[in-house]
Amino acid sequence: MGLTGIQIFKLLPKTNCGECGVPTCLAFAMNLASGKAELDACPYVSDEAREKLAEASAPPIRPVAIGAGPRAFKVGGELVLFRHEKTFYNPTAIAALVSSDVDQDTLDQKLKAWNAFQYERVGLNLRPELVALKDAGNGTGFVDAAKKIAEESEFGLVLMTENMDNMKAAAEACAFKRPLLYAATPDNVEEMGNLAKEKGLPLAVKASSIDELMGLTEKLTGMGLKDLVLDSGAREMKQLFEDQVAIRRAPLKAGVKALGFPTITFPCEMASNLDMETVIAAMLVAKYAGIVVLSDFKGENLFPLLLERLNIFTDPQRPMTVTEGIYEIGTPDENSPVLVTTNFSLTYFIVSGEIEASRVPSWLLIMDTEGLSVMTAWAAGKFVGDAVGMFVKKCGIADKISHRKIIIPGYAAAISGDLEEELPDWEVIIGPRDASLIPKFLREMVG
Repeated sequence: MGLTGIQIFKLLPKTNCGECGVPTCLAFAMNLASGKAELDACPYVSDEAREKLAEASAPPIRPVAIGAGPRAFKVGGELVLFRHEKTFYNPTAIAALVSSDVDQDTLDQKLKAWNAFQYERVGLNLRPELVALKDAGNGTGFVDAAKKIAEESEFGLVLMTENMDNMKAAAEACAFKRPLLYAATPDNVEEMGNLAKEKGLPLAVKASSIDELMGLTEKLTGMGLKDLVLDSGAREMKQLFEDQVAIRRAPLKAGVKALGFPTITFPCEMASNLDMETVIAAMLVAKYAGIVVLSDFKGENLFPLLLERLNIFTDPQRPMTVTEGIYEIGTPDENSPVLVTTNFSLTYFIVSGEIEASRVPSWLLIMDTEGLSVMTAWAAGKFVGDAVGMFVKKCGIADKISHRKIIIPGYAAAISGDLEEELPDWEVIIGPRDASLIPKFLREMVG
């Protein structure tokens, strides 16, 4: 597990210089332990201490970077078994399988269709990350398809072949995209290990049991390889579930370094249809898979998985927020209505969506309330009359409009009196309590 603040403090220079941004080395150590600071912020830490800290504070499950470009991602790096203990950090990557014998036109169509599966949700772009290319034994077709996917799409790659010549050629052609090589087995572990080491690429390790898997990872780490992804070989749901839990638990609870790596799983090999694959994938997203590979992407299957992933890998201790400021909904002008609300992301997207639905161009002021909703922020004293008034003054909205009217949420009607005192030249209008009534409210107001 990661070092405590006191353990880190013992390795720091103890100068209390403040150049790291906090007044004492102890405070800096506590920030390091909680992930709120980087070791590079300390200008005086020794090389020896830096090396010790890097090794000792490394997560028990190694984070492995796969891919390059906009869909690059990391898997692993987790610190806990259960999300409520802290949080999960690196979301499960989702891949679709394609065979190397697919013709170029069909591959083009697949890549175009798969690329279109991008969903905007609470300000995030939800999308799959990978294409798993499986060698169908069609000569150079594997290498050609790998090169095409790497060069002509944003997707990362899993290169799946037992043919070492094809793997070497594909790895050479796609090295710039940092593909995952699949897989080192008892039969080819040295060849695959040497290739991964030579190219500096992550390597999947496949075995028929966890014990065999541990033997392979020990051999590969002995060769100097660190970026490994594990496949226990299980293709039956109960056994795979047990393996996923065992692989996650072993490094976290028992310090088993041989299993301290993320996993790759194959629902595409465990069901006869995409719907059942999706059910299996949903279980695996929740229970520790680093990568899940499906036989295809379809919107009705992919979107629920992306939402599940978003929910599981959102820090439960940190509200999702949007940036404080002035947001233009539609094309507002100097006569357009002005509304104000909190920066809780769900509040923003609901309110902005309803304003858009009204077709009344408006100014939406988003105030930083540390991610709290309107009612909670008001109860906590963060969305009160004087604070809202100060925000309205400093945000600059007065320079963009010719009127002095501001609409506050109906649930915050109690702040209207204090807000009028803070903004004596403004008319405070109490909006609806329910966001669904905003369109009707705005149309009547401007009509």
